Amino acid sequence: MNLEELKLRQLYNQHLITRADKTTVVKDLCGLQAQFMANAIHALKIRTNDFDEATAGEGLVKNWTLRGTVHVFAESDLPLFLHCNNGADYRSNDWRGKRFWNQRDCWALTPERQAYFSGIIMAAIEETPKSRDELKEICRNAGMTQPEEDSMFDQWGGGIRELCERGFANYAVCEKKLYCPAPPFSPIPTAAAELELARRYFTHFAPATIHDAMYFFRATAAKVKTWLAALPVSATECGGKTYYYIENKQELPEDMPEVCFLAGFDQLMLGYEKKESLYLPAEHLRGIYNLAGIVMPAILYRGKIVGRWKKKNRNLAAELFAEPDAAVKRAIAAEAESLWSDLNKLTIGVL
Repeated sequence: MNLEELKLRQLYNQHLITRADKTTVVKDLCGLQAQFMANAIHALKIRTNDFDEATAGEGLVKNWTLRGTVHVFAESDLPLFLHCNNGADYRSNDWRGKRFWNQRDCWALTPERQAYFSGIIMAAIEETPKSRDELKEICRNAGMTQPEEDSMFDQWGGGIRELCERGFANYAVCEKKLYCPAPPFSPIPTAAAELELARRYFTHFAPATIHDAMYFFRATAAKVKTWLAALPVSATECGGKTYYYIENKQELPEDMPEVCFLAGFDQLMLGYEKKESLYLPAEHLRGIYNLAGIVMPAILYRGKIVGRWKKKNRNLAAELFAEPDAAVKRAIAAEAESLWSDLNKLTIGVL
């Protein structure tokens, strides 16, 4: 398999060539990373054939999943992403025992106090979705101390994240960070869930290397090899590397899509080892992946990342790695007008 076919297969499998319905997209791509909800909405927009911004969140939930990051995904996949210690911790308000959070030196909540405030938080969001600040105020009024608040509402998750991971709560699927009750579900055993996610990965991100899967799942090589041994994968060589894939009989187009405005934290950029990207030249790595951990919205032109973009209100700025020729400018302008019918101004410059 040559490089061109590898890229075409990946783009096709990621629904960047042939679109699909919303549920199919989020299932195939193992959810969409959503620290910033606008990124997840745009990732849907460029991949779906039934996109409607007004109803984009219907049937979806938002929670901590892969790589310890927040994703939006199909509500029916809650059992797949939230294993709850193989179900043993599902909706358990018993916080005794060692966990990641309560082993930190700064942790101030006793198991009893964590259970008490967890109950208060759940009662509050049962009434209506609440923001972190609203929940902090409710907990303060119930006697929470500042050190306890710092633990429950730690900037990286803390006790409220544990409530999400135990199946009590989700984020509301909207730009504002609100917590809401999670619908009931039956967690899938961790090993079975991981294998299903690996099956989706090697079907819809593939062809991919072992390093790519390690990067996407934050998994060891040994674990990825275990998945490969259990899945009906085929292998191909390209550029001295072995790529694995599950054949899905796709009908590939002959040519690359001309322009694609990828989302920030797009699955095409997160799905493969970034230093071995087939799309992004190594010298421009920091133009897309900055040192703060942000993955910028990238512009894909004929199978190569040529720059990044930013939209504010009705104005769009495309910042390219090199001075573009007239054909590149025309292609970017045409795709921008196709995506945003209300576009007021487009500027194309060089980083």
